[in-house]
Formats: sequence, structure tokens, C-alpha cells
Amino acid sequence: MNAWASVWRSLGCAVVFTMFSACALAQTPLTPTEALSYRRVADLHFSPDGSKLAYLVYSYPQDWLPQLWLLDVATGDARNLTPSKKAERAPQFSPDGKTLAFLSNRDGKTQVYTMPVDGTAPVALTARKYGVQSFHWSPDGRTIAYLAKDDAAPAPDSGPQIADDAGNLAHLWLVDIAPKSTHSLGTQGYEIDEFQWLDPTRLLVRATDRPRVEEFMDAVYSLSTMDGTFRLVSRPPQPFDALRVSPDGKQYSVSSTSTNGPDPRDVFVGTVDRDDLRDITRPLDRAVEELRWIAPATIWIRVADGFYNRIYRVAPDNKPEAIALPLSVDSFDVSRDGVMAFAGGDFNHLPEIYLRSADGSIRQLTHVQQGWDGVRLASTTLFHTKSFDGTDIEAALMKPPVLRPHDKLPLVLIVHGGPSSNFTAGYGWEEAWAQMLVSHGYAALLVNPRGSGGYSEDFAKANRGDWGGADYKDLMAVLDAVIAKGGIDRDRLGIGGWSYGGEMSEWAVTQTNRFKAAVVGAGVFDQQAEFETEDCPQCDEWYFGNPWENREMFARNSPATFIRNAHTPTLIFDGEDDESNPVGQSKGLYRALKHFGVETEMVLYPGEGHSPRKMSYNVDMFERILAWYDGHLGNGR
Repeated sequence: MNAWASVWRSLGCAVVFTMFSACALAQTPLTPTEALSYRRVADLHFSPDGSKLAYLVYSYPQDWLPQLWLLDVATGDARNLTPSKKAERAPQFSPDGKTLAFLSNRDGKTQVYTMPVDGTAPVALTARKYGVQSFHWSPDGRTIAYLAKDDAAPAPDSGPQIADDAGNLAHLWLVDIAPKSTHSLGTQGYEIDEFQWLDPTRLLVRATDRPRVEEFMDAVYSLSTMDGTFRLVSRPPQPFDALRVSPDGKQYSVSSTSTNGPDPRDVFVGTVDRDDLRDITRPLDRAVEELRWIAPATIWIRVADGFYNRIYRVAPDNKPEAIALPLSVDSFDVSRDGVMAFAGGDFNHLPEIYLRSADGSIRQLTHVQQGWDGVRLASTTLFHTKSFDGTDIEAALMKPPVLRPHDKLPLVLIVHGGPSSNFTAGYGWEEAWAQMLVSHGYAALLVNPRGSGGYSEDFAKANRGDWGGADYKDLMAVLDAVIAKGGIDRDRLGIGGWSYGGEMSEWAVTQTNRFKAAVVGAGVFDQQAEFETEDCPQCDEWYFGNPWENREMFARNSPATFIRNAHTPTLIFDGEDDESNPVGQSKGLYRALKHFGVETEMVLYPGEGHSPRKMSYNVDMFERILAWYDGHLGNGR
């Protein structure tokens, strides 16, 4: 950590990070609206000459719709290209850098738009009935390939819907920029998830030829743009994703795992015409979250390393080299001359874009956050605790900035989603939840239990078939350690989380009565019922198998099995259109708690999926969360 601390000191807190500094004045309590008014920066892309930077900005005031921004690197001037309440994403510069293409729904369905970087108004390049899913420029800039359903596909509201109808599969199409002609590559029978150009006559695709099978069955194929012929290139270990092609078109990479699950985490590199796919990041033993391939012999990666996301430079045959940066990195890109742009933040700094020159010097490039001047974020301490079996568990404890002597704080244990996600040093939705509570006089505890990403592959696999077992014990071990240090009121403890975090909150109230209030967002109540109705059953199969052959395991890992033990007042949230953990899971929990006489409320949000995006709904959630804890933990602030 000394190297990172040294870089931080070299920047100078008072000079570079004037906003959101740990030295800022104390604040009044954050309202839900204020806590949710942050902006997230993502998907950074340099123009080929490095003079322009395209990126996305997400914010709840814009209902989490991605807004496309274009920035002049020399002047720092940035402009938002996206009309209000519209969504634009996937920015890509043409190979000559003169044109920016992106996906936009500004005129209805999502289409490919192009615009000269000099500022001329964007024009639609496609007009698909059901919109476009993804696209890529050809290496010569003359053609764009895109993935979209056929206009003749059955409409979702046109009558009886046939499950696994092949007519609903998206196909690859080519559109010539001039004279704007379009034709299909005829990819019927394949479900295509990703594609990249190898050269002007070939695409590399991640696809399966068995689209009805709900298992990870993808392979890498070469696809001729001349006659639509597929040729098998490789079958990487499952699951895999993040298909990329080297700048010279001779190599490719995927994110995969040498031990077949649970998630892709290592970078595998192979030669297109050879069977030589190999893991080049295994020595790091950390999950790779993002990759940029700027030169044929050099790959840049963003790696989850505990609470911080680091950048490494990797030559396929050499040891990965760490790039010293003072902040946790949310997204990045590297220009051809070695200049890096990165979106960075930590517990004391909201996300901004910074520029790292080839000589290592760093300067702030943007000021995307608005209205946070003078706000002091929570005092946060990272620490490690030995769990029940000696496993090292990392956590973060947030406390109010000003404490009276002998104060004992109410504490809320917030559990992250996943399970293979992890808390990071930054400001996102879960951290906004924590920051709001802390500003109202609570302590907030954020733990990365076994099964979390950001640590070794063995650590990520350690909760296989055991959700609510050792991972739950990790949470309790860290909580006990915090209480033992003093300053926490053991009689005013709360718990909460979303998705897996919601499920673990459900689980906790069936195992202990130590929590006086729980908040459950979009959790799983019955593992079998969820498996049979969710949109990605194969995502859970690595953990549990399937319920028809492993019924006892599914029951053992379900809060529903132990719900009669629950006594904790529980507030439940979900989106009515949740497909990840379908809303029936929340309804089942609510009905069971009512049956056993446990105080409970359930709030459902129309038109929302697994993670509600509307600002008004999120403010409503935060208001209810704060009132729920205040009402049951007796917080007198």
C-alpha cells in the first residue's frame, strides 16, 4: 500500500481534489435526494489520435439513462450529446477518427447513429423495427456490422408467444456506410452474444449453435462476411465473455476461468488460426473487470483487488505490471501514445475523469459532479478480520464524522449483491445507502465475505452450494469483531441488501434475532422456484446444480426453509418486472412473514426490473429505508 499512498501524497489533496476532500466541513444529514444525486462515469474511449474522449454518464436525476459526452482532451471542454430523458451508449470512433458512432433511442427504438466529431447533428444509420443490440466498425471504416432481430420476427404483443422461437434470435447485419446498403449475414440457427472484426472479410463471434439449451454452450467462431460460413476457432472454458481482437487481427482474447466457474475472471489469449488459447493473468489471481488492447503485444486490464480496482499492463509472455494510481478505477482507456484516461474515486472522492500522462503525472480532467461542494463523506476504515475458520475477511466501517464521548451508535450491516460482486472504495447505490445512514448518525458496515469477487479464485468459489453457510458466518464474525472494539450499540443492529444482499438479509433473520430491522431488496426466498422462473438459470447452476436432481441442496440454501424462525421487522422492495429474481420471490417472503405474524411491508415498483432506475422510485426507497431503521433502531439524531 505504500506505493499507492505515495502517489496520493504526490497529487496533493488540497490542490487536485478540492471537491469532496476529507478536509471539507461537516455537513447536515444527507437527504435521500442528495445521497442519490451522484454521477457515475463509464465506458471511456479515446479517438484514434487521442484528441477526443467519449464517455457515458449515469445519474438518477436522469433515471439512470446513459448520457453520451464528448470531451476535447486539450481544453477539457465537454458537451452532452444526449437529449433529456433519452439513452445513448456504446460510443465508437471510426478508424480514421472523423466519425463517432453510438446507439441511441432518441427517435424511438435503439438504432446506430453516426456524427462527425466536428459537431454536426447525428443521423440514424439503421432503422430496425426492434432496434439494434450492438455494433462495430470494420477495420477499414467502410462498413458497420450490427446485431438485431429480423423485422419479420413476431412482436411480443402480437398474440401467442412460442418459447424458444428461433425467429426471435438476433442476426448479424452489414451496412455499408456509402451507399448505405444493408444485407444479412444469414446467421440463422446461432445465438450470437458478441462479435468483433478480424479483417474486412471476417468476424469473430461468441455464439452457440444450440440456443434452446439453457447452459453455457458458447464457442468462438470465425464468420465470413462474404458467404456467412462459420468456422470453429476454440471452445474456451465455460463461462466466458468479453471477446476482443488484437489491433493487428491476428490474436483474440476472452475472459474465462481455468476452473469452469463461477464467473469469467482471467484473460485468455489465443491465435486465430491456432489451438493455443492460454491464461495470461492467472498469476494475479484476481478478477479482470475490463480490458483495452492498444498494441498487438500489450494488453491493459482493470483488476478487482479487494476494495480497490487497479490497472495493470500485460505483455502476454511477461509478468503483469501494476500502474500506480491514487484512486479506485471504475473505467479507463489508453491512447496509442500511452496516455491513460480513467474514471476514479474512493470513499472520500466521488467519480471524476483523470488523465495520466506517459511520464506518470496525473491531472483531473472533468467536474461531472454537481452540488457536492462542502459535503464531507463518511469517515471510512478498511480492516481485516479472521472468520470462524481462520479465513481472512476484508471489510469497511463507516462512522459519522463527529462523535460525542461514550456514544454508542446504531449499526446497519449492508450486504452486497452477487454473490460474486464486491464492495469497492467508491460511491455507488449501496455506498449511497451507507453514506445517507452515516450522515444520520448510524455506523455502516460493508463486508466482502467468501464468495465475493476481488480476491483469489479459491475465495470466490468458497460458497459453492453454501449460501447462508460460511458466508453468513463471515458476516457475523466481522460484526462481532466491530462490536467488540466498542462504540456500537449491540441492541440497535440492522441489516439490509439488494439481490444476493437481500437474500442474505432474509437468511440472517431466519438464523438470529440480533437484528431489530431488516431491509430486503429483490432477494431470493425459494431457490427452486427462482431457478424455474429466472432469466439465467445457468448462472446459478454452477452453485447448486439443478433442483430436479439436487432438491435437498436447493432447500438447504433457501430462506423459505427456515422462515418460521423469523421475528425481525422486514421491509421488502422489488421491481414488478424483475427477471433476475422474479417478483414472486418477494411476494413469497412477504406472505410468509405475514403468516407467522412478523411485522413487514412490501413496496413494488411498476415497470422496473431487478434494479429500479427512476429517481422518484429510488428516493422513495431511501426515504422508506431511513424511516424503517429510525423507527426500529430508535435512532435519536
